[in-house]
Amino acid sequence: MAGNIRLEVVTPEKSVVSEDVQIVMAPGTLGEFGVLIGHTPFLTTLKIGTVRYTDANGRERFVFINGGFAEALPDKVTVLAESAERRKDIDLERAKAALERAQKRLVAEQKKEEMDYTRARAALERAMHRLRLASTRQ
Repeated sequence: MAGNIRLEVVTPEKSVVSEDVQIVMAPGTLGEFGVLIGHTPFLTTLKIGTVRYTDANGRERFVFINGGFAEALPDKVTVLAESAERRKDIDLERAKAALERAQKRLVAEQKKEEMDYTRARAALERAMHRLRLASTRQ
């Protein structure tokens, strides 16, 4: 089915993407999924990862998301993310610094008796994903 679908990626602070696109691919907690115009409606949770989409001009675009929810309708996909950044907006040096902080925090938490390992691991996963995405700029 030819045509474009509306993509909205929003966080509590801002709208990150609001445009018509050809296809949306997102990291669902049960696996990656794709949505084209006319898709059957559904709602799902998202994990840390990358929303990939092809814009109306055929260019592939990328947005880092820190989990959240996605709603697919026949003519629109809405991503409600805890945080999100377009690949072009990720500061590579800041991402490297966040990765180093997360690695140090994880090591420190492993040494504690009452460690907050889950939070430290999530910070590391976010940092690694942002850095990987930012490093693949074309």
